[in-house]
Amino acid sequence: MLIAGFPAGAWGTNCYLVAPAAGEECVIIDPGHQAAPGVEDALRKHRLKPVAVILTHGHIDHVASVVPVCGAHDVPAWIHPEDRYMMSDPEKALGRSIGQQLMGELTVGEPDDVKELADGSLLELAGLEFSVAHAPGHTKGSVTFRMPEQADIPSVFFSGDLLFAGSIGRTDMPGGDHAEILTSLARVCLPLEDSTVVLSGHGPQTTIGRERATNPFLRQVAAGLGDGIPTAAPRRGM
Repeated sequence: MLIAGFPAGAWGTNCYLVAPAAGEECVIIDPGHQAAPGVEDALRKHRLKPVAVILTHGHIDHVASVVPVCGAHDVPAWIHPEDRYMMSDPEKALGRSIGQQLMGELTVGEPDDVKELADGSLLELAGLEFSVAHAPGHTKGSVTFRMPEQADIPSVFFSGDLLFAGSIGRTDMPGGDHAEILTSLARVCLPLEDSTVVLSGHGPQTTIGRERATNPFLRQVAAGLGDGIPTAAPRRGM
């Protein structure tokens, strides 16, 4: 399996291209602010043909390049219905202005083909399988994507802004809910095997085992101490 990832734009949002191998079809995850050039570079380098864009949530730092990427390759974008409006109205999603200078760099709106994600569904794209889990808390329509373990390759978990190395997503914007993100951590993350590789929306790669042992939020959720978990997390992205 091939996973090519890179941080893009003003918020360093991780964009991923996933394929069975070089020279094959691929899926693009979260092409955010200024991600289109990096996507094209990775496609050329690995000789990949995109078949879909899939989105962990609708914040502009994760979806800003959806329209140009989907348009250039005539592929659909998949997003949870509760976050779909964010592609066309990013300022409403953030509860504040994102600035005229930045807005001038963005292509706001939906691509021609938008498909909606559902909790528990299985996406079969580019010869790969992605299990979808609705994981609200950062936004109402946040989701994660998990790929199953294959032979000697551990399961891979694209956590979006639900879980980071050492932290969790912020919950202080419209649609955010601290209690809800703790519930999502317990329901979606805790059942995963320790060997599961976590590729998040911001920051470095980690594993569920490492986060179970060191992440203060996941540790306290696992211990059933949700009420005692601090509400402030180091902020990454939006």
